[in-house]
Amino acid sequence: MIHDDETTSTEQDDAFSSGFILGLLVGEGHFGGDGKQPQVTLRMHVRHEPLFRWLLEKIPGSKLYGPYNHSGRQYYQWMVRGDALRKLLVPLLESFPLSRLDSHTYARYQAMKERYKLKPEP
Repeated sequence: MIHDDETTSTEQDDAFSSGFILGLLVGEGHFGGDGKQPQVTLRMHVRHEPLFRWLLEKIPGSKLYGPYNHSGRQYYQWMVRGDALRKLLVPLLESFPLSRLDSHTYARYQAMKERYKLKPEP
């Protein structure tokens, strides 16, 4: 990691958080909706609860559901909808060269945006 004398600890934390969230969404995220509104969902084992709690802090307005137990699998489900999606997550996703780095995730993200006419907030 390159350290710039003018880069504050907060800026470094924000950059790390943004990159970490993007990595989670590329690797594990679901881009879809409920037929009425778009949503981004992340579902993982209950052992990741501290990570989900951190996501709640980083993306205010996001929600955590669970724990669930289905077919022997125990998991939480983190969802981002509404203002949190439009004002926080979409701008973050738009800032990342997703089309160049992961065409599969980019296609799923674009399909969600098209289906729900989702545009970044100015």
